[in-house]
Amino acid sequence: MRTIIVVLAALLLGASSSAEELQLAALIDEALKNNPDIRISQARIEAAKYRIPQVKSLPDPMVSVGYQNVGLNRYSYGDYSESQWMFTASQMFPYFGKRALKGEMAERDMENLQAMDEAVRLKTIARVKELYYDLFLSYKSIDILREKRELFSKIEELSMARYGAGKAPQQEVVMAQTEKYMLFEKEEMFNQKILSTEAMLRATIGRESKSPLGRPTEPFPSTFNADMDTVLKGAYERSPEIKSRERMVEAAKAKLAMSKKEYYPDVTVGAGVFPRGGDFQEIWGLTATFNIPVYFGTKQGPGVQEAGASLTQSRHELDSVNYMVAAAIQDNYSMLTATGKLMDLYKNGLMPKTYQDFELALSGYGTGRVEAIVVITRLKTLLDYDLLYWGQFVEREKAIARLCSIAKIPDTHTGEKN
Repeated sequence: MRTIIVVLAALLLGASSSAEELQLAALIDEALKNNPDIRISQARIEAAKYRIPQVKSLPDPMVSVGYQNVGLNRYSYGDYSESQWMFTASQMFPYFGKRALKGEMAERDMENLQAMDEAVRLKTIARVKELYYDLFLSYKSIDILREKRELFSKIEELSMARYGAGKAPQQEVVMAQTEKYMLFEKEEMFNQKILSTEAMLRATIGRESKSPLGRPTEPFPSTFNADMDTVLKGAYERSPEIKSRERMVEAAKAKLAMSKKEYYPDVTVGAGVFPRGGDFQEIWGLTATFNIPVYFGTKQGPGVQEAGASLTQSRHELDSVNYMVAAAIQDNYSMLTATGKLMDLYKNGLMPKTYQDFELALSGYGTGRVEAIVVITRLKTLLDYDLLYWGQFVEREKAIARLCSIAKIPDTHTGEKN
């Protein structure tokens, strides 16, 4: 009964997913529009743009209104020269260069966010590709299992015929049936993986619908002809993460220059008019107020040291990202090379030879010259090589997707067959 349920579930899933082919290019476009991380990144950039004019602007001017009276008994305005209204306005002007440095810091912060936004987009594209290829592999594995299950059924029919003729023990029939039913179990595991991968893919592209996504179209092997040194050189020049850390270093330099400017005083210019009423003439006045950085030992000095330490940190972070980018490229490039060699080995060596061995063993079993265990072992080996080939195919495509993301290599095709 359980086997029947598994088969029905697999058929239903196959029927629902075959209704629509899943295109990688369409998924990437949808992810770039709706991915939550991309939307968050864009909002941060928008906020950073509005921050630039704010930090470059002058502080708000100050206006004050007051009155000075003589005595406590009555309103003395116009009767005494000391009685007067006071109207003053003042504007603080930061020391020359401070506003420009603040603006530069804000601009570098915005450029850092723009570089990180580009990195998020590239990582999102790579993530969509990886999940797409994982989804394809699950469907392809199910196809392989169903294909091999037909061959196990053929072995089962031969064993039953031989058993009916008294030429083989019942154990051979049970062995063939057991192997066939074990493929149902593996197929159900891939069905579960399809549901899991679809859930992660929907989250990446920002789609709320819980309906099946459809079956990915079968991809063809992507071409990647660049050598590792060329990829590394391009990554150092184009990597958004490296550009982001470079902007952070520039912002830290501006902050250091700004902290040194704090040793110099700002000036506040004020002007006032003091009407006195009666026959007394109005009074006006001008003032210039300077702050004196007398606490430089505990304020400006440590501020410069803090900014210097932040600059050192930013430079170390840039070095760290350079090392990480180089390591990631070397790792994925080695994966690309190894998977290509293994695919060639499986496709042109092991799989044809193993299939030939299986055909010979199956023919020999039909004539009684070969035991059932030999035929089943050959078929299981063929199944393993078939699954391993497509597993290496997917790992190769994922390595290329990650290389394109890390090194910002243009990827004009989506790896789909026309």
